[in-house]
Amino acid sequence: MNKKARIARLSVISNICLIIMKVIVGLISGSVSIISEAIHSTMDLVAALIAFFSVQVSDNPPDSKHPYGHGKIENISGVIEAILIFVASIWIIYEAIHRLLSGGRLESVWAGCAVMFASAAANTYVSRRLYKVSRETGSVALEADALHLKADVFTSLGVGTGLLLIQVTGVHYLDPIIAILVAIFIMFEAYNLLKHAYSPLLDNSLPADDLEIITTAISKFSGDFHNLRTRKSGNQSFIDFHLELPEDISVKSAHDLCDSIEDEIKSKIQNAEVTIHVETPEQKK
Repeated sequence: MNKKARIARLSVISNICLIIMKVIVGLISGSVSIISEAIHSTMDLVAALIAFFSVQVSDNPPDSKHPYGHGKIENISGVIEAILIFVASIWIIYEAIHRLLSGGRLESVWAGCAVMFASAAANTYVSRRLYKVSRETGSVALEADALHLKADVFTSLGVGTGLLLIQVTGVHYLDPIIAILVAIFIMFEAYNLLKHAYSPLLDNSLPADDLEIITTAISKFSGDFHNLRTRKSGNQSFIDFHLELPEDISVKSAHDLCDSIEDEIKSKIQNAEVTIHVETPEQKK
């Protein structure tokens, strides 16, 4: 099992434990905000499972049917996760409005507070681990999973604080209001995730910072190039361009120059695949 799969498995185990605790305390207390957090954690679990399987598939080497590798499965998983979060948010808002209209008092508020703050602590630890590995490996799926858990930290703290206020003030309608605020926050999170995960599926260009690295690396060895194209697939960055060289340069010299440019780019951009088309200025199209 690779490093990405191991950290994804940790997220799965953590979410299962938190869901069990939140469901039990939510049912005992009758708190819709705790139940909403249980639903949020369920979405996190689905996201963690998707991430767990996608990071294993995405690292498979290219084959005859997938010559560019399997990296985009991570982007697809991110899109699925975002859609699931939207669905969960709508359900939470529906239940919260129903509770707000029907009323009801909470029980075992202190137990709910304890579960929420314990959830925030656990997710802080796991999300930091996920972010660390996602930065090291360039994994979109792990980054998406880390984002879910980071959001869960804030929502858990919000629900826990709200329950404390209910205990102090006795104003029980704060519970569904907090649940609605949690749902809105989750929807905003889903929008950002969807935007981040979906754009590579359209073969959007690499970020401006990466493009500057590429152009600087080419200019370091040869100033003339054109038709620069870039795209992202999972944690892989694909780069291709036309390099103009003098007509009298030897094949070996041209090959060595291309190798130097590739090495320079790969030293700055993780998991880069570089394709260079060599031509003379007269052949420029």
